[in-house]
Amino acid sequence: MELSIRLVLLLTASSAAIVAQPSLDFEFFKTRVQPIFLAKRPGHARCYACHSIGTPYRLQRLSPGASTWNDEQSRKNFEATVNMINLGDVGASPLLTYALEEKAGGNKFHPGGKHWDSKDAPEWRILNDWANGQKAP
Repeated sequence: MELSIRLVLLLTASSAAIVAQPSLDFEFFKTRVQPIFLAKRPGHARCYACHSIGTPYRLQRLSPGASTWNDEQSRKNFEATVNMINLGDVGASPLLTYALEEKAGGNKFHPGGKHWDSKDAPEWRILNDWANGQKAP
């Protein structure tokens, strides 16, 4: 009898670990994360400039005359961006490391430059919050 109780506890703990992974919120992404991809930064191209045409991580092209994405485009951007998150090790996610300065924990390579010199940068914190499961209010 004691063996079956231990087995139930082990299975319960394993299930809790799986559930503990963050689920990524579409509304937070749409309202807080997507604007970062369109933001202009001195000395840098907007993320959208490269990531809407010639890179494996691909954002949807804006509709002619539009300044932001429609819901269908946002859903596709969400799906593409979820693939840039490593749910097993969020801190190692390409979305969080590629455009972050190496001295701040980023990786060496990002052809679009390093947009954030610190994990305290407001835009980087928004990306990190989303990747860690922050929900829209």
